[in-house]
Amino acid sequence: MTSANAQRMLIALGITLAFVSFEIAAGLYANSLALLSDGLHNITDVITLGLSWYALRVALRPANARKTFGYHRVGIVVALFNAFTLILIAIYVFYEAVDRLMNPLPVQDEIMIAVSLIAFFVNAGTALLLMRGSKDDLNQRSAFWHLAGDAFTTLGAFAAGIGIWLTGWLWLDPLASILIAVVIVWTVVGIVREALDILLEATPRDVDVNALVAAMSSVRGVRGVHDLHVWSLTQNLRALSAHLVTDDVTISEGARVQRQINALLHEQYGIAHATLQLECIGCEPDALYCELNEHVHAET
Repeated sequence: MTSANAQRMLIALGITLAFVSFEIAAGLYANSLALLSDGLHNITDVITLGLSWYALRVALRPANARKTFGYHRVGIVVALFNAFTLILIAIYVFYEAVDRLMNPLPVQDEIMIAVSLIAFFVNAGTALLLMRGSKDDLNQRSAFWHLAGDAFTTLGAFAAGIGIWLTGWLWLDPLASILIAVVIVWTVVGIVREALDILLEATPRDVDVNALVAAMSSVRGVRGVHDLHVWSLTQNLRALSAHLVTDDVTISEGARVQRQINALLHEQYGIAHATLQLECIGCEPDALYCELNEHVHAET
């Protein structure tokens, strides 16, 4: 599946690279800030798609002695980088749009209308190429929103061109650019938040820890759960580690407990990688979360 996603992203990259040159040239010729801002945004799309494609390829590399979890988080780093490029381009577009509102320039509305309409179909088509893998992969989602956001904002440029053609109101062009900037920022907020959660190894937002502990404790033979950690390597790859307090049982009975909890974690919480340490009565079952700072201070 990852190879197929990488191939679709490469196709989208080629289409976007061919179109961005055309759109910027048209924006310069038509003196349209809306087209130029969208064209500059599309340059970031080329970078985004290239990095996202690279991240998909790197993620296929096997784990090794230095990268024991593999290269899955390369995609998260790329997603965060893509989000920040969107924010920077939004700030630039907003700045230029305010300047145009104060000092309006003539716009060739016919070219603006034609190019923005073509841009909509190009952006919408390339976004559809990436839609399939965007739900479960933050890297692909950031690339998808780059393109889907473009499809929406080019409609704004198209509407502005129609408005200028009908009314002669030149301020519609920078107004469309301001709306483009707002949409860009709006689309990246969720991506930044989720990427930071993953990099900070936060508990996935849809995991109720209390319910998780109750479910693990309900397995026969488990008397307590502590030193619990739940985190994500990527959006769709989750991991867990925990200490389980049990009776003084045989190794085979302990293996049964681990199998049942692993099955429960996978089926109910989508956690495919779990490390479970079994301990007998006498440990600290009330300390649900391990305070790592205490260990660091004790060693220093």
